Amino acid sequence: MTARPLASVSVDLDNLWAYLKTHGDPGWQRYPSFLSSAVPRLLEILGEHCLTTTVFAVGADVVREDGAKAVNEISAAGHEIGNHSFGHEPWLHRYSRARLEDELSRTEEAICTAGAPLPAGFRGPGFSVTRELVEVLAERGYAYDASTLPTWIGPLARAYHNRTAPPRTGDDGRDELFGGFSRVLAPVHAYRWRTADGSALVELPVTTMPLFRTPIHGSYLLQLHEISPRLARGYFKTALRLCRVRGVSPSLLLHPTDVLGGIEAPGMEFFPGMAAPGSRKTAWLGWVLAALREHFDVVGTGEYVRRTDPRRERAVTRLDGGR
Repeated sequence: MTARPLASVSVDLDNLWAYLKTHGDPGWQRYPSFLSSAVPRLLEILGEHCLTTTVFAVGADVVREDGAKAVNEISAAGHEIGNHSFGHEPWLHRYSRARLEDELSRTEEAICTAGAPLPAGFRGPGFSVTRELVEVLAERGYAYDASTLPTWIGPLARAYHNRTAPPRTGDDGRDELFGGFSRVLAPVHAYRWRTADGSALVELPVTTMPLFRTPIHGSYLLQLHEISPRLARGYFKTALRLCRVRGVSPSLLLHPTDVLGGIEAPGMEFFPGMAAPGSRKTAWLGWVLAALREHFDVVGTGEYVRRTDPRRERAVTRLDGGR
């Protein structure tokens, strides 16, 4: 019997305050949370589909009671916990090496204190990655990074975000959100960064549709579903078909907002898809996961990296200082 190709699923456990912070809403400083609603729902749907995934946790949440409880429950259910930075700022590319190390170490400590193993994987908020970040991850013994999104729509997403955000105060980083058009040239397959000291770190991109390089993560699929369920189903089926034809192992990214309605996330009216009730979103996500499992063996990102022969991943020898 021929083994089925692998796919991976991960969840960025971005909390309500993190969305408000990036959007520029001062209410984020009260650290409002929707984890108590989102985490049980996510665990339930992943359990229904017999999936063990990777959940990238934010350190500023994990040091709090609800975040620590969430990480403990997620880890106890068998899911991998990854590092999603401490402060969830999508401009890590501005950080010094010392500040990057602080972001990583504080989150590592919080995750371990909450009862989960030391993380082996990292994803930068806003898909922010730099030479220094990769080097620091390699030095700290990380097995992989999952911060790249090889698409050309970053500037369009940035324009939408800035149009709906409150008036800016100084240089708030908005003009650098989500990268530029150059990301269309980034590999869509897993590959390895090669650092100056000869270390190698696996990069597992968030998959975009092969050839067209348009997103297929949960939030984007949900937007299409709100326009037309038939369009969304056809789009995702086409993406999976192209992945099989092109030999791409899809890495599907999810967020808590993929299962929450606007009532459960007050203040997020600016975010696409929040007008839909959580029950409808959850049902749609169930269809997405079932379609993925129909053609692939689905694991978490860390398990994917462990089960993939690293010698088969293409090495990228050039690590520039930009995003």
